[in-house]
Amino acid sequence: MGIWSRLTGQRNRNVPVALEYFVTLCPSFPHFPKFASDKRLAGIRINSAALSPSEVITELESAAATGASRVVPLWFDVKGRQLRITEVLPNPTHIDIRINHPIRVKLPTPVLFKAGAESGLLIRVEERGHRLIFADGRTHGPRSEVKPGDSFHIRDGSLVVSGDQFISAELEKIATVKAAGFKRFFLSYVQCQRDFDEFRELVGRDSEVYLKIEDLKGLRYVATEFKKQPGVALVAARGDLYVELERLHDILSALRFIAERDPGAMVGSRILLSMVADSVPSCADFSELAWLYDIGYRRMLLCDELCLHEPLLSRAMNALEAFRTSYGNRQK
Repeated sequence: MGIWSRLTGQRNRNVPVALEYFVTLCPSFPHFPKFASDKRLAGIRINSAALSPSEVITELESAAATGASRVVPLWFDVKGRQLRITEVLPNPTHIDIRINHPIRVKLPTPVLFKAGAESGLLIRVEERGHRLIFADGRTHGPRSEVKPGDSFHIRDGSLVVSGDQFISAELEKIATVKAAGFKRFFLSYVQCQRDFDEFRELVGRDSEVYLKIEDLKGLRYVATEFKKQPGVALVAARGDLYVELERLHDILSALRFIAERDPGAMVGSRILLSMVADSVPSCADFSELAWLYDIGYRRMLLCDELCLHEPLLSRAMNALEAFRTSYGNRQK
């Protein structure tokens, strides 16, 4: 019995509580086989954002070669209306990009890059909403290079994202993973019931789906249309949701609201984020885990950056396991 247990009279019996955690891995990662057989995990999410349709096939072949999903279930993350860069056009002074979904917005307007860490000023929209031209980056930013596959955010209320929910490449990915037998999915940027219904028709009504809530429209969907049903749960996708909110502190009430609307909701991104820089969890990390647990979250998705390297992910999982078997036990 440890010192803390002796002082409090509590024994840590390593009895699992109702807390599950998920990670994000590609089957091609060298450490994928290790975690695909780790029974502490409730699921592995395959993020399709940076994968082409042909690369999805390669990843599925890698998963099959390791016998993945026999121990830890695999989930495929499908991208819906999230705005992403598809092409960067050469220009020495300003950003000139093509994007996946056509938009309309009042100009000029700020655009956030790098999870909100940098910004640029959008001054022209061309090619029926598919091409965005920015003001001089030396004055207005961003300072860092943007790349195809990067996401970005426009907070202005005049923004309209047009076109179909899924671009042709995403439809091809969906068809590929469905043919491979996938029945578990994440769906990004869910904004209305129609988004979910359309996706369910594509993947089958017997599929399990996590609906990622990532902006104000998604929160409105949760408030007015979402109805809990078997095989469907919400995800408070904090990485994008935090950036999309006009007042950043509203993330607290948004997280509480999602947990209240769905007791089976997952909270994802920025979990144990300090470990990316320091390799050990901070006091704030553990305090945050406790707050999320206390407001009702029993499913957590580690931030993507932690999952890129085996030693870092192992330490993060050990930290979560310690939290699950100590703080969780004490709250019974």
